[in-house]
Amino acid sequence: MKELKFLGLSLLFFGVASAQDVNEAKKAIDAEQYQKAKTILNSLISSSPDEGKNYFFLGDVYLKQTEQDSAAIFFNKGKAVKNNAEFNNIGLGQIDLNAGNTAAAQAKFDAVEKELGKRDVEQLIYIGRAYINAEKPDYAKAIAVLNKAVAKDSKSAQAYLSLGDAYYGERKQSEAYSAYRNALLYDSSLLRAKLQMAVITKNTRVAFPEAIKAFDAIVASNPNYGPVYRELAETYYIWGVTEPAKKKEYNAKALSYYEKYMTLTDYSLNSRMRRADFLLLTDDYKGLEAEALKMQQMDKVNPRILRYLAYSQYENGKYAESSASMKEWIAKADPKRIIARDYLYLGLSNLASSVGQDAQGNAIITNQAAFDEAIANIQKAAQTDINITNEFGAVGQKLFKQKLYGPAAVVYGVATTNPDNKNLMADNFFYAYSLYFDHVNKSAEAQKGNVENLKKADTALAKVIELNAQSQDAYLYRAKVNRYIQTPEALKTMAESYDKYIEIVNAAGQAEVTKQKKNLLDAYSNAGAYYAVTDKTKATEYFNKALALDPNDEYVKGQLKSLK
Repeated sequence: MKELKFLGLSLLFFGVASAQDVNEAKKAIDAEQYQKAKTILNSLISSSPDEGKNYFFLGDVYLKQTEQDSAAIFFNKGKAVKNNAEFNNIGLGQIDLNAGNTAAAQAKFDAVEKELGKRDVEQLIYIGRAYINAEKPDYAKAIAVLNKAVAKDSKSAQAYLSLGDAYYGERKQSEAYSAYRNALLYDSSLLRAKLQMAVITKNTRVAFPEAIKAFDAIVASNPNYGPVYRELAETYYIWGVTEPAKKKEYNAKALSYYEKYMTLTDYSLNSRMRRADFLLLTDDYKGLEAEALKMQQMDKVNPRILRYLAYSQYENGKYAESSASMKEWIAKADPKRIIARDYLYLGLSNLASSVGQDAQGNAIITNQAAFDEAIANIQKAAQTDINITNEFGAVGQKLFKQKLYGPAAVVYGVATTNPDNKNLMADNFFYAYSLYFDHVNKSAEAQKGNVENLKKADTALAKVIELNAQSQDAYLYRAKVNRYIQTPEALKTMAESYDKYIEIVNAAGQAEVTKQKKNLLDAYSNAGAYYAVTDKTKATEYFNKALALDPNDEYVKGQLKSLK
């Protein structure tokens, strides 16, 4: 949630037309009351149309709310007025940065810097903040520019505040903390600096109580300072993630603090979207759906609302509605805004609504076209961001339990293409497992043309064994898979895999041997049949062990007779 990064830090007000009005606007922005700030700034533009900073400040508010087109309108108006027009080139430079046009941005910043007087610091601070607030921040450049500002004015609290943000973004926590401390040294009223120092404490993950204490101190000094409640909400959320046993309790606190934050900021569409992001983080899908519907009443045009609706509708079991909302979002949104999770949810909603049950309770595909589309969108999610495959195991598991082995294999197969998948071993195993059960459930004729899939299963099981050489199930199913492949090489791999499976099970003790009796019989019998041709002594040993497990096994008795 980019809006939650360093909200309200870039609008620094110096010497505009009405000191009282500007001061109110400054307080509103730092408190993240953006609608109130817009009202004040629009009034200032009406009363002082020749002051360029007013246009810049208003444009920057729109940038904070990711309304870039509106921001550009005010920046372009502001650069044509008499006083302080150059500030608007800084705003336009940030838009260039957002578009990836760093050369155009640099040219604008250089032109502003070239005209600066010896004591001009404000413009440098804004240039630094443009680098910080860009969609792809360049913290190193921000630090360089802000250090110029500090060199010009070593007592500029706002320069140190922004420098702290740049170091924070660069993950240089010590330098950030020092810069915030300097900001407070030169302006003890800067609650934002105190807030960010507490955020740094929170980010250690082992100092949540200390961070809460620091946030509470800010509340005590100013109980109407909204941003501190947002930070309290985020702290309790993260604390719940790190301590699952308390997640429910801490999520409830987090949501309560976020509601307090909303009451102290505003209930504008943008604020509601920030709240929706937080509801999504805390898995409050009923609350998210209700919030999305409220936003839709406020603005039936903004397509981002459809994403919230689609996610929450799926999680609330409204699969057809979720699919419709997600398709509309993808159709209306800027293609750059479509993320992997959008395709995943579209796939999941179509999957859920295209699988049913027959009279016996078996899973069946009720809409093949929708099902195929679902699998395609799940694959597209991985193409969009391979890291989302970390979540594919749960999707594959659901399909596997429904005995939809072929589709499960497709999902697991995509997951195994990510070498950094945190579930790589399990996903490789279930990929092979799904391919195996898909094969054995095919007709004899269909099995003849399915050898390549069996080879994929063998490769996946070899990967599992590479990751865990003691995985007895991997050896067992590698043996089973190669038994179906039937080539001389495959039969050799089958026997060797059974050997290893037998070794691991017996080493585990009698309890495991008893538990694995059926599979051990299968292993001794099939490996014994292979060794009957290549190693009669070993074959005899295996058949005798099989007979010890089941003295009535007629196949084993017959094999032992033929070996004598």
